[in-house]
Amino acid sequence: MLLLALDTATPAVTVALHDGRSVLAESTRIDARRHGELLLPAVDRVLGEAGVTSADLTGIVVGVGPGPYTGLRVGLVTATTFASVLGVPVHGLCTLDGLAYASGIEEPFVVATDARRKEVYWARYADARTRIGEPAVDRPAELPEDVRELPAVGAGAALYPGSFGELRAPENQSAGALAALAARRLAAGGEFLPPLPLYLRRPDAQVPKNYKVVTPR
Repeated sequence: MLLLALDTATPAVTVALHDGRSVLAESTRIDARRHGELLLPAVDRVLGEAGVTSADLTGIVVGVGPGPYTGLRVGLVTATTFASVLGVPVHGLCTLDGLAYASGIEEPFVVATDARRKEVYWARYADARTRIGEPAVDRPAELPEDVRELPAVGAGAALYPGSFGELRAPENQSAGALAALAARRLAAGGEFLPPLPLYLRRPDAQVPKNYKVVTPR
């Protein structure tokens, strides 16, 4: 097994290589505006550090969000393109699940990432491997009271500490953790998400309504 994992659903542009037992190489840069510029060089760097080529890969793991439209689609398009060219499967995972798995927490907690517009993407977990319910997007102060009292992981919780319980690590996504979760799920015969974007709301960029049509006289 040789998995290439990547996630661009958050400001972290993160890539890792996993052999089914451990992370062989990983690269993470925090830059919300340069996903397209940073992702492919990171893939090249990770493959180079591990001394392998793309032809050695047996699968692609990708975070499907939730996340903002522009950054999220960079990772998904890259993952599906690699999978198509190499003839290997692509395994989608919820980005919040990767953060939860990286935390290693063995008690109920919440993961929250920045959704902009003063909102967070969030999900509740029984432990680092078990999500309760589906991800959602809300203003932090509008989360259920019992959720806001839980320990919290992720940059969304760090942005609004007054709306969450005790802050725990990590703050940013790690492709290494995402790959480790995928390897664990593959070994157990678990299911994956399709490599489709989980937006939870409409993109920020919209086609203007009732725009004025200008024609020559």
